[in-house]
Amino acid sequence: MRWPVGRLPRRWALWGLLVLLVLAMLSTLVWLAGRYEISQVQSRIERDAADAVSDIRVALLRNVQTLQTLQFVDPSQRPWPKAAAALLRDHREWLRLEQRDVDLRVVTAVDTPFRSPVFAVFGRTAGQPEVVQACAVARRQSGPGYGVSNYVPQKDGLGLEIMDLCLPVLVDGHITGYTVVSYALSEILAGMVGPQLTRSQEVSFTESDGTRLAKFGMPRRGTRVFTAQQLLDLPGHAMVLRMDSWRAAPDVFPNVLTALVTAMAIALVTVLIMLGRDMRRRQRVESDLADALAFRKAMEDSLVTGLRARDTQGRITYVNPAFCEMVGFSAKELLGHGMPAPYWPPEMIDEYGQRQALRLAGNAPPREGVESVFMHKNGQHMAVMIFEAPLINAQGQQTGWMSAVLNISEQRRVEEMSRASQERLQATARLAMVGEMASLLSHELNQPLAAISSYATGSMNLLQDLSQQDPSVGGMLSDAIERIGQQAERAGKVIKSVHDFVRRRDQAREAVLPRTLFDNVMPLITLQARKLGVRVVLRCANDLPAVLCDKTMVEQVLLNLARNAMQAMTEDTRDKVLTLGARAAASNAISRWMEFSVTDVGPGIAPDVAEKLFTPFFTTKVEGMGLGLSLCRTVVEQHGGLLSHTDNTPRGTVFSFTLPQA
Repeated sequence: MRWPVGRLPRRWALWGLLVLLVLAMLSTLVWLAGRYEISQVQSRIERDAADAVSDIRVALLRNVQTLQTLQFVDPSQRPWPKAAAALLRDHREWLRLEQRDVDLRVVTAVDTPFRSPVFAVFGRTAGQPEVVQACAVARRQSGPGYGVSNYVPQKDGLGLEIMDLCLPVLVDGHITGYTVVSYALSEILAGMVGPQLTRSQEVSFTESDGTRLAKFGMPRRGTRVFTAQQLLDLPGHAMVLRMDSWRAAPDVFPNVLTALVTAMAIALVTVLIMLGRDMRRRQRVESDLADALAFRKAMEDSLVTGLRARDTQGRITYVNPAFCEMVGFSAKELLGHGMPAPYWPPEMIDEYGQRQALRLAGNAPPREGVESVFMHKNGQHMAVMIFEAPLINAQGQQTGWMSAVLNISEQRRVEEMSRASQERLQATARLAMVGEMASLLSHELNQPLAAISSYATGSMNLLQDLSQQDPSVGGMLSDAIERIGQQAERAGKVIKSVHDFVRRRDQAREAVLPRTLFDNVMPLITLQARKLGVRVVLRCANDLPAVLCDKTMVEQVLLNLARNAMQAMTEDTRDKVLTLGARAAASNAISRWMEFSVTDVGPGIAPDVAEKLFTPFFTTKVEGMGLGLSLCRTVVEQHGGLLSHTDNTPRGTVFSFTLPQA
């Protein structure tokens, strides 16, 4: 396929733009997926930090309730130090429990059994300001108060971040002392935060300025950190709970979703590559198809046969130049045109419409084609031969009909010229048949001359016996002599008809009733029938229309066929019956015909004889000349009719011929 100048670069530019857009879209999808996963991880760690603060608040409140039960211990039942020691064993986050008076002086103090006393190095006085602050808050609120955390060094060189809780002792609404408990911030993180939160994250307390006070949890690993902070607001003191997550998403694939998006991107790029290959193959196929279409169009343009395609609704979907030239209409005028077609003659629209309906109903046309008549745009009629076949698509379904149309007007003109030449040759042949006509004369005049001889002999006998007979015999003699004259006149007409036949004189034809033709030959047929013992039956209605013919020649045809039929019935034939008849034949669009028939009940005609039955000089009779049936067929065909024979049921033969009605 040859691309126009500038079209191929533009096509590749569009493909390059498509690839860039796809890559940009895929990169954006991967980035958005990563951002989404980061936001999910951040949201999860913030939710964990909020849960940790909530757990610490609940645990501190529960501890306050536990300390309140310590205030109501009866010293006579159980000493306070002993009860405090029991509580310290249950709470590892508590480092020291103190019982103080109203002036905050230590009355009794108990240290945790899990480590050495935390205030052994510098004493308790170092933390006195924080305790005063916590108890002041407790006194104002009549409830628990927390002091600011402070760092307490230890003997091992390390230290602890400690926060004091002061709880007032109320008796009848008056403060009689305070219960002070020291918390280790690291133990609060270890004991009060759920282990599922510290298993994969680091939890720490920080000041508002970011100074880290205590931490607990998984040690740091990896390079990316997700951090969440929550404020732990306590009565008298506030701290920030910070949670660091080391389970950060990888740099390339945050999780399965990003991996799926990346896989889809790779698949899409692969599809683009395959689409590009398919496009190149399609271009090659399109190039081959364009070459094939160009070849087909050149071939169709060179045809002299008109091609026409129609859909299942009868609309024209394709015509080639030869068809357009044939009917004089352009392809634009014909395409999409339904019934009636513009090239249909107006007088044949109904007939063609019925034929078209049958074709669209699925009736296949004959393979030998259908002869029709088209009308050129200038009004000139032309004879065409149409060959049609179903139009099948690639799915095997019929979508219409494809027609090949041949203009046979010139062929018909040549045939007409050939027919005229043939008639001239026949005229020449008739001149050569003069000798045959002489034989015909002797053959056909035998019966009238024999009749004349018979009547003459009878007349002589009557004259001899006239004296002995009744005078009425004179009338019979007159009748016999009259018949002799008729037969002599008929013999003259036979000679004249043969003469006219040789000279092709068609003006001798006249309108004659079929009954008249039978009446003229019945005396001769009856005479011979009596000799042969044949019963003659005539079936001819009196109201039949007249036929246009040469009366004498047709009578000779009837007489010859009747004589042959009677001679065909041999002595072995039982109930010899000769049937003569006439009836109106089937009609067509041109004219109406009258059919004459001669039927016998003889043995019939053998197949080998039937092939040569109308051949001149062929006969099965000992004394026959073989010219009767040949001349009968010539006479009938000269009138435009047809002479034929068929088998009679149950036996015998039927000879029939047709003549045009007047």
